[in-house]
Amino acid sequence: MAERGSYAKGVARREEILAAALDVFSREGYRGTSLREVAKQVGVSLPGLMHYFESKEHLLTAILQKRDEVDTATYSSNDDLIDGLVRIMRHNRDVPGLVQLFITLAAAAEDPSHPAHPFFIDRYSVVLSTLADAIRDRQAAGTARADLDPEHIARVLVAVADGIQIQWALDRSVDMAGDIERLWAALSA
Repeated sequence: MAERGSYAKGVARREEILAAALDVFSREGYRGTSLREVAKQVGVSLPGLMHYFESKEHLLTAILQKRDEVDTATYSSNDDLIDGLVRIMRHNRDVPGLVQLFITLAAAAEDPSHPAHPFFIDRYSVVLSTLADAIRDRQAAGTARADLDPEHIARVLVAVADGIQIQWALDRSVDMAGDIERLWAALSA
């Protein structure tokens, strides 16, 4: 029984670390955040923090996984995933550090040996599939053109969403959510 309690405490502590890291990275960004700051926020040493993760890259990947869980629960809609994408893009204006972390890790993850590589492969598989399903749902409801290829349009929406975040990181006047909405309106008109 002691192992189960110890395991549960370890899982809870890891979740506490991820919640703190998500908060710190959203405010301070990838370059502005020290892992010591995250450790201090949860009341552990840096080695104590790293006890829960294989490496810094594994921790950063876990932060993005946690971000996706929180964003999906908070901003996605079971009714319409395209509207959920727009809400997430609106939210991303408020968490520039997480956008910076996403961009940085996505670039690093092109290397198959990087710890974030499987995360991004899985993430894109799920996101593309769910967006294609949302497009099919809109087609069935008569609110999207029937001649659209759902898989192709999902890929274009994701490519634009990722690319517009890079543009926004360089120029904060870019309207990420508005650009996605306008693109969808043009594609589905």
